[in-house]
Amino acid sequence: MPLVPYDPFHHLETMRRDFHRFFTTDFPSLFRADEMMPRIDMHETANEYVVSCDLPGLERKEDVHIDVQNNMLTISGTIQRHHDVREEQMHRRERFFGRFQRSITLPADAAADNIRATYKNGVLDIHIPKTTTGTKKRVDIEFH
Repeated sequence: MPLVPYDPFHHLETMRRDFHRFFTTDFPSLFRADEMMPRIDMHETANEYVVSCDLPGLERKEDVHIDVQNNMLTISGTIQRHHDVREEQMHRRERFFGRFQRSITLPADAAADNIRATYKNGVLDIHIPKTTTGTKKRVDIEFH
């Protein structure tokens, strides 16, 4: 049996969806059903941080925006789906389309310049170089 990573917020997302379905007709502005938060992984190598974001369905690079401001990385955009099926013919709709946005705080030694990004097979990879000015320095202690 394969191990599945534990997601402590899975139940909250399910609850949010249930609340949305219940209140959609009366309180549409309370819940952001029209906007998705894509999942993100971030790891580091010796020289950079790599942020991977699942975004299946992007068709053009103009549909996604990457911004870095005050050590905050924001990924936003729109996934467009063209429907050839009328609403009354639809039996199940689970795939996402519409606006998405996700922001994360970057580590202090992340450099905001020379960031590069690639999109392949539904995954957006963002490579953020580390600054060299933030190297560790050992402080000598005067011991009396």
